[in-house]
Amino acid sequence: MAKIRVSRVAEQLKKEISEIIRQEVKDPRVGFVTVTDVEVSGDLQIAKVFVSVLGNQDQKDETLKALRKASGFIRNEVGQRIRLRLTPEISFEIDTSLDYSTKIQETLREINSERTE
Repeated sequence: MAKIRVSRVAEQLKKEISEIIRQEVKDPRVGFVTVTDVEVSGDLQIAKVFVSVLGNQDQKDETLKALRKASGFIRNEVGQRIRLRLTPEISFEIDTSLDYSTKIQETLREINSERTE
């Protein structure tokens, strides 16, 4: 039963945080950001937010710095939008799964093209 609640809270956090980043965060360093996943601890006190950023590595780093700086503001906004006893501490991480899947896909294409030759 607790796992269901944790997953529901994570999904709601994902929705609210992506909306807050899109509409409320005014930092120019925050470019095109997509919230891909949110992992919440079992006691709902820590939320790890995974984001995907469009751009090169420098842009990703700058966006991550800006999001980490705005995490207090984002946490405050989440606290106003979601009714929880305690608003989770929010940390941001770059989601590398998209880059990893692209690399795997390119490797498979190379293998497939070698087979056809």
